[in-house]
Amino acid sequence: MRIHAISNRQRGFTLVELLVVIAIIGILVGLLLPAVQAAREAARRMQCTNNLAQLGLASHNFEFNYGFLPAGVSNPDGPIRYEPVGNHTSWTVHLLPYLEQSAAYKLFNQELGVYASENLPVRSAAIPTLMCASSPDQYMRSRQAEDLTIRLSSYVGIHHATEAPIDTTNNGVFFLNSSIRFNEITDGLTNTFLISEKRGSSDRFGWTSGTRDTLRNTGSINGVGLALSEEELSKREKESLPLGSLEVGGLGSYHTGGINVVNCDGSVRFVSQSIDVTILQNLGNRADGQLISSDDY
Repeated sequence: MRIHAISNRQRGFTLVELLVVIAIIGILVGLLLPAVQAAREAARRMQCTNNLAQLGLASHNFEFNYGFLPAGVSNPDGPIRYEPVGNHTSWTVHLLPYLEQSAAYKLFNQELGVYASENLPVRSAAIPTLMCASSPDQYMRSRQAEDLTIRLSSYVGIHHATEAPIDTTNNGVFFLNSSIRFNEITDGLTNTFLISEKRGSSDRFGWTSGTRDTLRNTGSINGVGLALSEEELSKREKESLPLGSLEVGGLGSYHTGGINVVNCDGSVRFVSQSIDVTILQNLGNRADGQLISSDDY
């Protein structure tokens, strides 16, 4: 009687089958990765919206207590030059008690000014509400103390409608030694920008400095209105302004298609990068008398 042996040998993957599986996995990753990245960016953009809402609420609480908004920058004279000379205390410092940062506020010595070595610990403190998660510009190395990092701000108060030095005559809501009351914003709180985003790759002095690091105008968004190509804009962002410059610059963000803005009424809007430049500038002027509806931007 013939007995047939049964083989226990199992058949494995051939090289072709393995390559097919790898190719399928690669295709799936290629399809899913953009969706994952889009979901992450949506979450970061929502966090940015929440940050601006908190800054708007903090501004309202300050105005409720004092009767006016904090000064965009405190300094004996102007215009403000982009250099570490002067007091330069920013509006961001005044809002600290309303952002659950009372310890940092008490530690900061406003009489000594932003650039005093005594204030370096505060300048190096990370204030989560001032940081957009989409921005790579979170900090820079201190030139005064190599063991500290100067934290940057993703958000800026609006000092003027067009490019102009930071001074006492600006038509925004945060500027040199300003103390704007809500009833002075005659264009309406709903139609006037309070705080917006910016790109900060060229910042030098950080979130406590009432220079272009925390103040900007509505002259442009990501170069729109400046006739700059993407290449020119990228190059411009990487180049630091010369010390002593009076240039301030416009708004910007790392979100696709536009920027988040909080209006003076506390509402947060996403403003398209394709907004008409004239309307953009109208929104930065607290009292130009121009009629603007929410449908215009």
